[in-house]
Amino acid sequence: MAIGLRFWIGGSASIHVAALLESKPRERLNTSIKLKNGLLMPAIGYGTGLRFTRDETRTRDELKEAILSAIQLGYRTFDTASSYGTEAALGDALSDAFQQGLVTRSEVFVTSKLACDNYDPDDVLPALQRSLRSLQLEYLDLYLVHFPLKLRRGAIFPPKEKDILPAWEMKGTWKALERCVDIGVTKDIGVSNFTVKKLEQLLDFARISPVVDQVELHPIWQQRQLREYCKKKNIHVSAWSPLGGPGKPWGSYRVLEHPIIKRIAEKHGKTPAQVKAHWMFLNVHHNSCSKVTLRWIMEIGVSAMVRTLTPGRMLENISIFDFALTEEDHAEISTIEQKRLALFEYLCNQTTSPYETVEDLWDGEL
Repeated sequence: MAIGLRFWIGGSASIHVAALLESKPRERLNTSIKLKNGLLMPAIGYGTGLRFTRDETRTRDELKEAILSAIQLGYRTFDTASSYGTEAALGDALSDAFQQGLVTRSEVFVTSKLACDNYDPDDVLPALQRSLRSLQLEYLDLYLVHFPLKLRRGAIFPPKEKDILPAWEMKGTWKALERCVDIGVTKDIGVSNFTVKKLEQLLDFARISPVVDQVELHPIWQQRQLREYCKKKNIHVSAWSPLGGPGKPWGSYRVLEHPIIKRIAEKHGKTPAQVKAHWMFLNVHHNSCSKVTLRWIMEIGVSAMVRTLTPGRMLENISIFDFALTEEDHAEISTIEQKRLALFEYLCNQTTSPYETVEDLWDGEL
């Protein structure tokens, strides 16, 4: 069923989602990752960490319409967080989609995250329940600890130095999360931004082990050590900012403009000259490289949460099933010099934070 929404793309042209659906129907299939609890999570998800805050001009309705577009185009995994300020917009979109018969609740996989100022055990369930009310859902598929750092209650991210607390009793928070699984308000639990060392600490006492670790991952930061460890422990690795975070304060176009990624895109015919005419108002060079990057991420067994408000880019990001990378392609990508882009230096200090340096924060995984 097509809603017939119209969106402005690139500031100069508008197209119906229905036209996009007709353009590449064969490529819209979305493969799924089977988590260790048996749940299936579509490998390419829609991320709502779009720099929305309560003070920015982008509206709840704007994001709602973008999410409805994503649903029509085939997205079934949706990632949000209390600290993003986007749960309500996602809830509005899902409610409309359910009512209009676009999808059912069982056909979508919804992840949210526990904010860092709600890590006290008594705060965990109320925080999750607030998220459910915003999302207009009865349960989550996955609930993540957002960051291995505790903030004062009421603090927002990014925090001021005085709002960072020097200690976090991880066990108490995790036990409260396990209780959320027990009572059925989330199907499973996981973490975000955890290093191997922090996962080891968690697994020492966890009754329900994390099913996912959502981290920065892309060709310039491939997380080889973490992926190897998580494979042994049956923890799925999911990527945020899989295209390198262009537009983020710490992000860049280095992933999309890397010569190896560009060369592989040309090899597979993902070149600007072969993009259909009605896509020419998009940045076709970056689109071709984004498809190679997302295909690589999927082929190494990682899921990816991609973010955009533009339906054309949404379709490009999900249309990665008409080609496959070769062993030579993977070998080339493995030679790319590695560098973590998002360091979160502002979480480190010598007065209030448990981490004096970024080396401490990331346990040397830089």
